[in-house]
Amino acid sequence: MKHSLRAALLTSVAVSALVLTGCSGTGSDDDRADGGTGSSGAWSYEDATGTTVKVDHTPKRIVALNDIAISFVEYGLRPVGTFGQQPMTKDARFDDLDTDGITQLGTAYGDIDLEQLAALKPDLVVTSVYPTDEKGTLDTTQPSYGFKDKEQQEQVEAIAPVATVEWGGEGEDVIEHIADLSESLGADEATVDAAEKRFDTAEQALSRAAEEHDLSVVSMYADGDGAYVTRPADEPTLQMYRSFGVDFVDPKPKGFYWGIYSWENAGQISGDVLLLSQQGYQVADLEKQPTFADNAALQAGQVHSWTFPALDYASQADYMTQLAGWLDDSEKLS
Repeated sequence: MKHSLRAALLTSVAVSALVLTGCSGTGSDDDRADGGTGSSGAWSYEDATGTTVKVDHTPKRIVALNDIAISFVEYGLRPVGTFGQQPMTKDARFDDLDTDGITQLGTAYGDIDLEQLAALKPDLVVTSVYPTDEKGTLDTTQPSYGFKDKEQQEQVEAIAPVATVEWGGEGEDVIEHIADLSESLGADEATVDAAEKRFDTAEQALSRAAEEHDLSVVSMYADGDGAYVTRPADEPTLQMYRSFGVDFVDPKPKGFYWGIYSWENAGQISGDVLLLSQQGYQVADLEKQPTFADNAALQAGQVHSWTFPALDYASQADYMTQLAGWLDDSEKLS
C-alpha cells in the first residue's frame, strides 16, 4: 500500500480531463459500432500522456484496470481481463455485474500474471494515471496506475498497446470522456444515453437531499498507520458531489489528495456522515481505536461504504442514489 500512498489506495483511493482528440476510430461508424468484430478500420486514441495509441482495427479483446473495466461492462462492453487493487470477488462494485468470461489477472496492486495476460491475446490494455498535485501534473517517469514499476509496464506493452486515461480534475469531465472512449470501442450510444438519464435523475435526488439536510460528510481510508481523509477538490467523484451540493469536510493536514492523521490525532476528524473506504479498516476496527471510538458519526451508525464508484453514468447513478438515501436517513451531529 505504499505505491505513492494516494495511488495505491485509490480504487479506485482514488479522477482534468482525458485527452480524446484521437479517441474516435478513423474507420467508419459501422466499424466502430461493432466493437471491432471483423472491423478493418484503424482505431487511434490520444491518451493522457499525449501518446497516440494505434490499433489496425477497433479493439475487441480489451484488458482494463478494474475501475475502467466496470465502466466498460456497464456500457455493454466485455473486457477479457482485469487487474487492479483487489480481485473482483472482493470488490463490491462488481457484485451486481456479469463478470462471466472476464479473467482476473492478479489479486493485488501491481500483481499481473504476464503469461495469463499474453494468453488472452489482448488488442489493448487500458489503465489510468493520476495527477501528482492540484495543478494536474502528470509524472510520466512513473508507471501508470496498476503497474508495480516501469519494467512491468514495459512487459505489458510488449504484449499489447497500453492506453491511459487521466483520473483527475472534474468528475463530470472524466465520466464524459470515458463514455466517449467506450463508444469508440463499440458501446451502444443508446445504452450510454439511458445511463446518462439515470445519472441526471440521481443528481437531482442527491442535490435535493444535500439541500434539505445540513450535513457534513467525511470520505476516509484507515489502516494501522492512521486515518486518511480525502481532499474533495483532488478526488473527481467527490469534486462532482460537492458541485451538486454535498458538504464534504476538507482535512486539516496539508498535502495533495490526502489529509493524513496519525491515530493520536484522529480525534480531530469530525463530520455527520462517514464514507469509509471498502479497503482497509472497517467499522469494527475503528471502534477499537481509543482516539476514534467516540467519533459522533461512528457512534450514531452513520458510516457507509465508500466503494470509489466507477466514473461512468450508471455506476455514479447507483451510488448517488444510495448517498441521497443515507443523507435523508442521517441526523445532524456536529
